[in-house]
Amino acid sequence: MNKIAILILILFILPAGRVLGQGVSQSKHNLSATGKGRVKTMDDSRVCIFCHTNHTANPKGPMWNRKQSGAVYTLYDSSTLDANPGQPDGTSILCLSCHDGTVAMGNTYKNPNSMSFSHSMTKRGNLGTDLSDDHPISFTYDSNVAVSDGELIQPSTLPLHVLDKNNKLQCTSCHDSHKNLEGNFLKKSNQFSELCYTCHDKKYWDTSDHKTAGKIWNGISPNPWSHMDSPYANVAENGCSNCHDTHNAAGKERLLKHLPEEDNCLDCHNGNVTESNIQTEFSKAYRHDVYAYSGIHDPVESDVNKTKHVECVDCHNAHAANGTEAQAPFVKGANLNVKGVDKFGSEINASNFEYEICFRCHADNPMVQQNTTRYLGSSNTRLDFDPNNVSMHPVLEQGKNTNPRGLISPYNASSMIYCSSCHSSDDENAPTGPHGSIYPRILKANYIMDKTPLLGKAWPSLIQSNFTLCFECHEVNAVTNIHTQISEGHFMETIGCNACHDPHGYEGGNLTENAYGINFDQAVIQPNPVNGKLIDLDQKKCFMTCHDPRGVVNYTHSADGDDY
Repeated sequence: MNKIAILILILFILPAGRVLGQGVSQSKHNLSATGKGRVKTMDDSRVCIFCHTNHTANPKGPMWNRKQSGAVYTLYDSSTLDANPGQPDGTSILCLSCHDGTVAMGNTYKNPNSMSFSHSMTKRGNLGTDLSDDHPISFTYDSNVAVSDGELIQPSTLPLHVLDKNNKLQCTSCHDSHKNLEGNFLKKSNQFSELCYTCHDKKYWDTSDHKTAGKIWNGISPNPWSHMDSPYANVAENGCSNCHDTHNAAGKERLLKHLPEEDNCLDCHNGNVTESNIQTEFSKAYRHDVYAYSGIHDPVESDVNKTKHVECVDCHNAHAANGTEAQAPFVKGANLNVKGVDKFGSEINASNFEYEICFRCHADNPMVQQNTTRYLGSSNTRLDFDPNNVSMHPVLEQGKNTNPRGLISPYNASSMIYCSSCHSSDDENAPTGPHGSIYPRILKANYIMDKTPLLGKAWPSLIQSNFTLCFECHEVNAVTNIHTQISEGHFMETIGCNACHDPHGYEGGNLTENAYGINFDQAVIQPNPVNGKLIDLDQKKCFMTCHDPRGVVNYTHSADGDDY
């Protein structure tokens, strides 16, 4: 073959517009003795022969000079996958003739006598035959897949050469084996997830902090971007790669960089990238224990009869979350586009109100035991907050009392509150929300519920330090002036807010006995043995079962200070 014919052959092999000096010869795909990469042979100085041959080629590819192993590959799969990947074919099977690690690099189709190499391929480049931790390939990308997924670009609008001639997505949809101007032979830069967004169109992403945040790693171990070959400088530039790894992902389903779900969040939200440190909150005595569960959460799970667990993604959507504020009961930016259960008990895909997210676990399928046995209500918090009840804290709707006494500004009769108004971090400088607290039930302030009578231990007295939580909204003097008791010259400690008031609300009740959140603790208040009443509003008296400081058993306590 003369020189002109050889030149024509090379130009035929290389796509139009490609110049060899800008591509293969200067890239890691030059496996010859002149190669620039770590993996190369000293047995041959020819560049193209490791993939192509001009005679006696493997019929599987364009003048292909590689053997295939014939391996059966384990395919990517997940509950959220709408495509149907098959065994690798097309250009993908050609790529895998090197990148599955089953055929020696120098063992070509035309030259079965393997050439020796100075180094082996790195783990990053060696995908193996288990492709379940890699982006799916060799599937038909059509309108049905795009519509079913709901967050994919329609194939008719994709750039040229993203799909192969059979409309399949292959390795070559992202990679160009002849050109490495963007690193890793990517067809375009993935800065700001530009490459990912060739096909993906995630809802809410444009307003997400994970797209726009300019936060950088402070250099303290661990590096949140250590899974990347060449990470960018900040969160926004790394984009999808903050959490996902397209090859050799530790969390195979949805290609997460870490297998423990929470680690994908906490290696940034531990103060090393974000200003706030949520990881510290999860180390407190009372917390939503994300470390206690693994592999249970599923994005498509039903919130009816679900297996008990809690993960960051049960309350946060990483593709949607941002820092916008809101007024109760509407969700804040941190909880945008999260599944929930509405006040009627129906599942919804995107919660409008914060309580709907809480109701996923704390409503019809309660995950937490009640700490106080009361006369009314149930373990279903959704029913306890029902606006049709006699009394409830204003979480779903405004409260029933049109003239509440002793509320601290800015609270008034029309105010509404969040679940997280009470259940949140005890540290005012920490991120808001029920991540963790030093107080039981992840309360933001002290609220003592000790039910041990005076056997060397007093009932919690109605003083501000014992019920700091209540007195963040209720004026302390307005409460204690009503309930402070004096008897025979001795100050008698009262039994505290929890003994008489249900902090949520309750299903049932009547205006005679149960207005103002009154729902007695059965360990403290029992029916009057004479008339069976729990409370006598005419005489302002209730019948108590506990010991008072004088050792008197079963006395009645009245709000006007008289005991008998």
